[in-house]
Amino acid sequence: MPDFFDLMWRWRKQILSLVLTTLIVTTGIVFLVPKRYLSTATALPASSYATDKTSVFSENLQILYSTIGLADDLDKIVGTGHLDTAYRSVIAQLDLSNHFGLDKTDANAISKAASILKKHTRVMKSEYGELKVKVWDVEKDVAANVANAIMEKLQQMHQDIQMANNSVMLSKINEEYLKKKIDYEKLVDSLHAGEASVTDLLAIQKSSLLQQIQEYEKLLNQYKLMIDARPQALVIIERATPAVAPDQPRPLQAIIGATVLSFFFGVLTALALNKRKQQQFERASTT
Repeated sequence: MPDFFDLMWRWRKQILSLVLTTLIVTTGIVFLVPKRYLSTATALPASSYATDKTSVFSENLQILYSTIGLADDLDKIVGTGHLDTAYRSVIAQLDLSNHFGLDKTDANAISKAASILKKHTRVMKSEYGELKVKVWDVEKDVAANVANAIMEKLQQMHQDIQMANNSVMLSKINEEYLKKKIDYEKLVDSLHAGEASVTDLLAIQKSSLLQQIQEYEKLLNQYKLMIDARPQALVIIERATPAVAPDQPRPLQAIIGATVLSFFFGVLTALALNKRKQQQFERASTT
């Protein structure tokens, strides 16, 4: 330890100079860098059973389903939050190209602004199973509006996906339903004009077709209800609000951190230079 304190004393001017320089530069940077405000929107996953026709219309199991989904249900939504689609849509919706210093007449203005926004945004799943949309911006109102807009866009995108799936199924079922009705009408005509020997067989086919048509009508009504209901993908529990104080930069933490690091760097540099100086002295003394 005496050697260490002796080293510190001999190199005190250089170490102190480095620490003071770092302190001054860090302080200047901290107060020159634009302040950024953080706003966070929070949501929980909606129950996946609400988008499943089988679950919704089950008479025995629907009372067991929770209105809130599982944390794993957020994985796909978090993945969507890493795509550029939501950011481009929000930029166009809130007309933020000028806000990011871009010319609106530029054909790529929305894409460029979306890229900037994406760097200042975090879409993540918290340890408590919540979806968090965090946005940093130099204007606190913009940060809050963007966070809410991104959350709503993610909600809409996954809702639209489920709607599209249900719409495709409804269209296919309707096609089969119309075909069954045509077959049924043809069968009725055949039954009226048929011979006695095949009447019983046609009657059985008629009964079977009628039962199938009723099942298709039931499915059509169920899918129409699912489409009209528009089940949510997310349950928003807290909308983003403008921050009271800036989140970035944090002057005290930045200054203390830079000062401590510069001190340790100065000590390490002093050790290296002192060792080099000793080696030069030893080589000079041997020659």
